[in-house]
Amino acid sequence: MRHSAPSEGIAHPGDSENGLNSAEVEARRSQFGTNAILEATTAGWREVLGDSARDPMIWFLVGISVLFFALGDITEAIVLAVALVPILGMDAWLHRRTRASMEGLAGQLAVSCRVIRDGVICELPSEELVPGDLVVVGASESLPADGIIVAGSDLQVEASALTGESLPLRKAALTTISGDSIDDVSWGAAGTRLLTGELRLRVVHTGADTLYGQIVRLASAGPRDPTPMQAALRNLVSTLVVASIIMCVALAVARYHQGHGLLDALLSAVTLAVAALPEEFPVVFTAFLGVGVFRLARRKALVRRAVVVENIGRVTAICTDKTGTLTEGSLALVHLCPATGLAEQELLGIAAGASRADSSDPMDLAILSRGSAAEGARLATFPFNEQSRREVSVYDIPGKGRLAVCKGAPETVLAMSTLDETQRANWLAQAEQLAADGHKVLGCARLAISDWHGGEPDRDFTFAGLFAFEDPLRPGVKEAVTQARDAGIRVLMVTGDHPRTAVAIARELGMGDPEPRVISGDELALRLEREGVAAISGIDVVARCLPARKLDIVSALRSSGEIVAVTGDGVNDVPALQGADIGIAMGERGTRSAREVAPIVLLDDNFRTIVDAIAEGRQLFSNLQLSFAYLLMIHLPLVLTAAFIPWLGYPLLYLPIHVVWLELIIHPTALLVFQQLPAKGPLAPLDRSARPRFFNLRQWLVIGVTGGLLTVLVGAGYAYSLGPGQNVEHARTMALLSLIVASALVTAALSGLGTRSAWIAVAATLCSALVLIPLPSLAALLHLEPLHVDDWILATLGGCCVASVGLLFRPVRRRRQGPGGSYRPG
Repeated sequence: MRHSAPSEGIAHPGDSENGLNSAEVEARRSQFGTNAILEATTAGWREVLGDSARDPMIWFLVGISVLFFALGDITEAIVLAVALVPILGMDAWLHRRTRASMEGLAGQLAVSCRVIRDGVICELPSEELVPGDLVVVGASESLPADGIIVAGSDLQVEASALTGESLPLRKAALTTISGDSIDDVSWGAAGTRLLTGELRLRVVHTGADTLYGQIVRLASAGPRDPTPMQAALRNLVSTLVVASIIMCVALAVARYHQGHGLLDALLSAVTLAVAALPEEFPVVFTAFLGVGVFRLARRKALVRRAVVVENIGRVTAICTDKTGTLTEGSLALVHLCPATGLAEQELLGIAAGASRADSSDPMDLAILSRGSAAEGARLATFPFNEQSRREVSVYDIPGKGRLAVCKGAPETVLAMSTLDETQRANWLAQAEQLAADGHKVLGCARLAISDWHGGEPDRDFTFAGLFAFEDPLRPGVKEAVTQARDAGIRVLMVTGDHPRTAVAIARELGMGDPEPRVISGDELALRLEREGVAAISGIDVVARCLPARKLDIVSALRSSGEIVAVTGDGVNDVPALQGADIGIAMGERGTRSAREVAPIVLLDDNFRTIVDAIAEGRQLFSNLQLSFAYLLMIHLPLVLTAAFIPWLGYPLLYLPIHVVWLELIIHPTALLVFQQLPAKGPLAPLDRSARPRFFNLRQWLVIGVTGGLLTVLVGAGYAYSLGPGQNVEHARTMALLSLIVASALVTAALSGLGTRSAWIAVAATLCSALVLIPLPSLAALLHLEPLHVDDWILATLGGCCVASVGLLFRPVRRRRQGPGGSYRPG
């Protein structure tokens, strides 16, 4: 990668001594501004309320609550008014957390730095940096801006949080500028950390112009569209509200014109309003989201935004970073290849001698964790640099004289050895094979010195062998990837690592058919421009991928119809986490910025948890389907019979007390019975054959036939039981019993009586009828009368017929888990 050379007015790229003077600083600050990623913003209550006021669900609950107050149903109105409190609280909390994530991103650049100004080194907040400043950065310090490395040796930087590189990157000072660009080896970026050495950085880009700043702009620019489930629910509720209002007005007018009087007309309209207004749907939806948050938390997936619970089960593609997500994010020494006649422990001792305990180099730390250098005084160390590509140490070993030990790039160490060309070629082939398998490879050698005058030994070494390091896979990740792929979920590795490293990990994970197909981020960008979303088809690994490219990949996948989840733990993942349908951050190793932006945080950083979370999300959606199906199957007959029977001139079927009784059955059943139904079996394969809807066509037919059949049974039972004598109490009791028995049996059919709450709900529903109807005193209080045995038999048979039709809903649900049954209004 190459970076644009600075303009003539910035600074002197090759000058490593002179900084800016005060006048130059002021001029540049007025031109470029401060080194801040984002301007600080204050999120007051007015802004929070403004965001909440744009949520139609808030206005729906407010309107329904006011309507219930006006209708005199104080209890229902208070319940709905209280329900506003957690909804507003969630909006305010999410608003604050979003602001906190942006502040966290910006705060990572707001650190002190040492800068040369007016000829002296002074320590200043990095926000005061301007292009042209000369900054001094020591080991373990972060770079505060983007710029050119103009001085320094033995430089290694950690860039995993910014670029996804799992291994330290070697850096070297710039000597000359060729053309209009600068090689990446001499470029320092804000957000990276210097591991070894000390460098001087000539600042080129500050604040929002840095690569870090561009990531933040990408993270904060994307709009948040309503989820399909939210849109479907709003459409459903809006339709039902409009229909309810029309039906209530029409019923009131009809009853008045039929000569029943104004009071009867108002009572009919009020009763129908209480039965018809669909407050259960948003309440059930909110309750199910809360249950989903709890169930996912038990799976070690912390949900920060409840609405994503309904999206997680719809995932059809997972874009995952390699470092720290599929792998452990740390180097491990996995292969020792000693030369003939040399034991592994001797090879480790030689390599340990060429390593430094005070170094932040993870390869040094990995070697020293396995072995230790021979006893003796270290006389000199010649550190690694880009020119020599080796590190040499000289020791004085008691009783054995002086010994030089060396480690470095295999080709460099082999060139220093006494091996012949054939032997060197064999070792190089072995090193290249290890590198092709995704390993970082070092060579090692030693040299006994009889006459040393202080220079760096560079020839006649005895080659000792090779070391291979790798970033190992997390336990259980391979099985999780296999399970996801078997379920039809596409797994795409998106990483900043070298293609050979990435494809080796992908091969170990079993990705690809049969071999992983890898492409670089730059090549994919060109193909996306030429071919559009088709360019991403068939790709398993995107290597050398910058943050902006990750967002392009997510956008391409979403444009092709995929529901995309993105996993990651670094700042480089933030734009994609923000732009995906589901952003999943690592809780243990993830940066604060990634955790704040992502709506789901994995508490155990285990890729398997993602698959478990998807399974839970699909089961939650299936359970929500069952709950909404139950509401429609029972509620529609209630509303239709409450409206059409009075329209036809019959006496009122339901009085307000009857509607309250039915609602006390319907509400708890919808809320409690279906939400805890457990998942059964492995993650099911996806059905991509149909246009995704909340209910598919067959499910709508089952709901329609079930609701229609129950409407006919209740209406016919009422008309038949009314008889010539117009016994309204008997007819009303028969209609209520038919509806109550059907509710209990439909609940049993849909839930399969798979939970304790299902048994309790069915038993309580039937017991309410057995207690309130047969006892004359209680029945009279409810304007009912006890029924004959044949009435109970007829009601039970009718309920069985209705439940048998409703039972057809369950097989469809089992086959249609996931995106094939996802959320769009049907």
